Amino acid sequence: MKRTWTIIGVSDVAGSFKWYQSLFGQPETPPGHDDFGQILDTDGTVLLCLHQWGAHEHPSLMSPDEASPGNGLLLFFRVDDFDMALKRARALVARFEEEPHVNPNTQTREFSLRDPDGYYVAISALPAPQRKGPARRRPKKRLRPTKARRRIRKSREKRTRLRG
Repeated sequence: MKRTWTIIGVSDVAGSFKWYQSLFGQPETPPGHDDFGQILDTDGTVLLCLHQWGAHEHPSLMSPDEASPGNGLLLFFRVDDFDMALKRARALVARFEEEPHVNPNTQTREFSLRDPDGYYVAISALPAPQRKGPARRRPKKRLRPTKARRRIRKSREKRTRLRG
């Protein structure tokens, strides 16, 4: 499997790290470095990387003055605890970019807000698992002996009598 690491330039790695951990309901921990941090899921999957503007001389992460942060980028996260994420998000920002609604394309609830650096962040509910109708139980029937099984059984009985 291949995975993408989305890396965004931020002005304060520790502050943004804390903000995203709060949004996702994760325990507060410090980033791995002063100029770089990875927001991880409980299974270790990288959800988002935060990179200090200008550190390490990456051409596209030199300065927010070169282009507006988030131009052409939408951070879109699917969560399994939508109602709790909504509650946490309301505690983080004064207003949403988009209030909670059902996305007509995905048919799931979502809302959008801006992070401390101005990035547009959309939070969407994971869809409920789809069932294809009621589960059917197989009747508990004993298999009837087929002609082949009867022949095998008789053959075994015959061998035992001959040995015995």
